[in-house]
Amino acid sequence: MSSKPVPRIFVVDDEYVISYTLAAIFNMNGYLARYFTDPMEALAAAQSDAPDLLVSDVAMPGLSGVDLAIQIRSRYPTCKILLISGQAGTLDLLENARAQGHDFHLLLKPVLPSELLAEIGMLRDSSPLTLSPLLSVPSAPRQLSPVSLDF
Repeated sequence: MSSKPVPRIFVVDDEYVISYTLAAIFNMNGYLARYFTDPMEALAAAQSDAPDLLVSDVAMPGLSGVDLAIQIRSRYPTCKILLISGQAGTLDLLENARAQGHDFHLLLKPVLPSELLAEIGMLRDSSPLTLSPLLSVPSAPRQLSPVSLDF
């Protein structure tokens, strides 16, 4: 009887509290998550332990999350990508990436942990061949419950 290996998740956000908290949520829910506040450190770590999934903030100093996603996807084509952002300027970065042939899924901050875990579950269950990343931008602001984590 073989079991599936535990998915490895890299969480990258230049805000320590966010990257640490997201990694903790994933680790408490059966994933093996590592957190990074520097996208270049995540790239270096991937050389010895490539992630199955990258969850990255878009707007970061130095290397943007979109550029990080492009580099990870080019080196590790089966790695799934989920970008998160709380900034309106993110859409321009995603459109530039799309023009280069890259299409990544985006969740807007703040995001409920249950919504994030559901999204990760859907990405995990999809095969690399059938995964069709979509830009998911709500047409109207979401109403969040008081128990949401405001990343």
